Amino acid sequence: MHYNFDEIIDREGTHSIKYDLRKQVFRNDAVIPMWVADTDFRTPDFIMNSLYQRLEHEILGYSLVPSTFYESIVNWNNRHHNWKIKAEWISFAPGVVPALSLLIMAFTQPGEGIIIQPPVYFPFFSVVKNHKRRLIQNALMYNRGTYAMDLDDLEAKMAEGARMMFLCSPHNPTGHVWSPDILRKVGDLCLKYGILLISDEIHSDLILPGFKHTPTAILSPEIAANTVTCMAPSKTFNLAGLATAYLITSNPKLRSRYEEVLDQVHVGSGNILGFTATEAAYNYGDEWLKQLMDYIAGNLKFLMDFIAEKIPKIKVINPGATYLVWMDCSELGMSPEALKNFMISDAGIGLNDGLMFGKEGAGFQRINIGCPRQVLHNALVKLQAAVSKYFEK
Repeated sequence: MHYNFDEIIDREGTHSIKYDLRKQVFRNDAVIPMWVADTDFRTPDFIMNSLYQRLEHEILGYSLVPSTFYESIVNWNNRHHNWKIKAEWISFAPGVVPALSLLIMAFTQPGEGIIIQPPVYFPFFSVVKNHKRRLIQNALMYNRGTYAMDLDDLEAKMAEGARMMFLCSPHNPTGHVWSPDILRKVGDLCLKYGILLISDEIHSDLILPGFKHTPTAILSPEIAANTVTCMAPSKTFNLAGLATAYLITSNPKLRSRYEEVLDQVHVGSGNILGFTATEAAYNYGDEWLKQLMDYIAGNLKFLMDFIAEKIPKIKVINPGATYLVWMDCSELGMSPEALKNFMISDAGIGLNDGLMFGKEGAGFQRINIGCPRQVLHNALVKLQAAVSKYFEK
């Protein structure tokens, strides 16, 4: 079956954060919204049909987590990541970010240190601070359009004292896909210093041609026993509104402690439609995902070619994964605040401002290319016109 990713679907008035909060976020409800990390593609038919079928039974009462939910996760990770997990390793989570909060509650105490690697997904900052933990930043190194880990600095920060590390793999916002060698070094350092590794792998299915995702926990039994992996079908299949994610933890002591906290706050029952959608996605979504990533790769090429030819002062960081693309706008010569306002008021596009991801994001913008190509084209034409006008002044 051929899936049509060129279809433009009107999402206004559907309580979409991306569209219906534009006025509040950008002070302009006419910007082309390319910020929130969901796509503008229709939810696949095999997922919708499964939901329709479940809704034919018109009782939505308290329900158990079906064993088939766990089986679909086991099979998907085996097929796509060559990761042979067991059903009993899987724990429900109401989202990856809520899971981070629950893990902080389960394994750390106020004042203890948690390591993050900016520029990085902005909730990493807030969940640490909101729980009164100490934020330890091991900044990534940026050089000639690519990013690398500063492992010497990471070890120094670990030696100073930390209890937990948040790893973003693949990395958001840079799209970097970490090599097995780097992941092994991180895992071994965590073991050396007694630091629990939390690996956020929510973008692991969205791998672009020429790259391969390596689950952190696959590298050694010792690393696996010290790693909690956070995953979800939400980014892959555009299911964020169903609030269904999961953790994979081979260490029964870690898993038991997490589930104790999950039970304490009474958010472990999940929801019927989230389980139904996950099963359908993982059981029938292989071909759809292939076509999606072919389309995203096409969008990425279109973006990179357009900007290289017509807006060369902006540099696109070539990602290995995700439909979120990190752009270096520093050659425009604007302050971070001026750049943010320029994108909104002059270009008329709603992007994620780089400073959201830490001070290392100054001069950068994140664009979501998970949209029909015509929408991407329209946004880039507006950006080109705004940049040309700015430099004509």
